[in-house]
Amino acid sequence: MSGAALTLSGIRLSLGGAMLLALPPVSVAPGEIMTVMGPSGCGKSSLLAFLCGTLAPAFRAEGRVLLGGEDVTHLAPQRRRIGILFQDDLLFPHLSVAENLAFGLPPGVRGRAAREARITAALDDAELPCFGSRDPATLSGGQRARVSLMRALLAEPRALLLDEAFARLDAALRERMRRFVFDHAARLSLPVLQVTHDLEDAVSAAGSLMRLPGPGCAATLERGPGS
Repeated sequence: MSGAALTLSGIRLSLGGAMLLALPPVSVAPGEIMTVMGPSGCGKSSLLAFLCGTLAPAFRAEGRVLLGGEDVTHLAPQRRRIGILFQDDLLFPHLSVAENLAFGLPPGVRGRAAREARITAALDDAELPCFGSRDPATLSGGQRARVSLMRALLAEPRALLLDEAFARLDAALRERMRRFVFDHAARLSLPVLQVTHDLEDAVSAAGSLMRLPGPGCAATLERGPGS
């Protein structure tokens, strides 16, 4: 379990000398889901890139990112232990489902038996037992999304970011996948920050809502519509 709050302090992003976004102080508690909404180009995905440590050098960033009180702002991406899911599942097409999952295992899991046990447990948790040898191309969209989440969780993240993670799913799958992801995050006590254009994602999350009105404008923080 994570049990670590995700705290953002004094976050400001600018590009080409122009202010892109400025956030109020934010703390996402373990198991809480905070939603970030705003128009295209307001810096939502750039914010997630900054939190992950993958923000392009063209941007200027200020502020601090803390996990459980530890300042991770200047750590390499792999040392931050912040997982992220995108609207595309990004499974490796040349690897089987089990091999994709194995890619997420931390180095500390050693030995074939231990690694296979973790992968088998993840497949069971995803309701995909015996799917390990399958080609990802043979999976449905919902199945691929579940494998992607399991791969992220196998890396033992301390926080989880969602970048329009449900946008490519059809309406019948969207709510099921929301619940699947949100329930796993709650069970693992992960603070979650999700970026979305879909108000239903915020309603389902039932957490705080941060609105980014547009480039150069200060963000506002409020209780979410599902709170």
